[in-house]
Amino acid sequence: MTLYPKLITDALATVRYPGSGKNLIEAEMLEDDLRIDGMTVSFSLIFPQDTDPFQKSVVKAAEAAIHTYVDKAVEVTVHTKYAAARRPEPGKMLPEVKNIIAVSSGKGGVGKSTVAANLAVGLAQMGYAVGLLDTDIFGPSMPKMFEMEHIDIFAEQVEGRQLLIPAEKFGVKILSIGFFVKPETATLWRGGMACNALKQLIADTKWGALDYLILDTPPGTSDIHLSLLQLLSITGAVIVSTPQQVALADARKGIDMYQNEKVQVPILGLVENMAWFTPAELPDHRYYIFGREGTKRLAEEMNVPLLAQIPLVQSICESGDGGRPAVLAETATGLAFRALAEKVVEETDKLK
Repeated sequence: MTLYPKLITDALATVRYPGSGKNLIEAEMLEDDLRIDGMTVSFSLIFPQDTDPFQKSVVKAAEAAIHTYVDKAVEVTVHTKYAAARRPEPGKMLPEVKNIIAVSSGKGGVGKSTVAANLAVGLAQMGYAVGLLDTDIFGPSMPKMFEMEHIDIFAEQVEGRQLLIPAEKFGVKILSIGFFVKPETATLWRGGMACNALKQLIADTKWGALDYLILDTPPGTSDIHLSLLQLLSITGAVIVSTPQQVALADARKGIDMYQNEKVQVPILGLVENMAWFTPAELPDHRYYIFGREGTKRLAEEMNVPLLAQIPLVQSICESGDGGRPAVLAETATGLAFRALAEKVVEETDKLK
């Protein structure tokens, strides 16, 4: 007799799982690892949890069904797995999230995390359901920026899987690797370890239904960026730069990464951070410390929108260090960040 997969699946379709009342095929309990070698068959059955009371009886019933409906001479090996080990496939992660926005910069020190934090809170102020994922595994900023460096993150059992519950502040669900390591400790991981940690933060977290998930990405282009592009369907990218030429050169690389023909993530626009310095005692004066409107010219050159020009004022630094994003204040900077959030919504809607 020649064995083939449909004989096995037809036999398993006669076995009912008492927990749901469905047969093993309907209940999607057969893992995608069915192997046939002559008269030897092996496969895995997935149970909701390792303490499943029906596990032994169902395995025996599966073996008996194959012997009864296929052939008594078949050697059957049944492995057991548990739903907690099953993550959504890349590309199918976070189906309840409508828009995923990557906030990126070509180089460090241009205020990308400040922009990401204020964008997330600004969107929440507009009434949207918002999440913020700090994907900078080696230099997480969000615990400090939201004054949440010593909070505890808990997990919850959801449909047989242990899922992390994000922290929440100012109406934003927040998760960062910084919640799991000491603030003063360096993260000494190789690229593969960092990417696996990132995958956990995405797939093993109860994000729920969100209008926007903001990704605060590391500076530059790295393994982390590649992992994000593989794991998630990113709606669009926001590129942050200062007006100075060295930052603009790196911003071009960031734009190129997302516009690469193998990636093709839309650029929602550029943000010119530290566009000018305005001293508190001279609110009407502008000093162009890092050059004037360099990011604006780059946006025109690359044919992408200029989403915002954010001034450099002392209150931004103070609000970031104090755990209260500047967008919450009725200041020129707060209004600039609020306008940025509105512009991101406008550009995102254009993609639909």
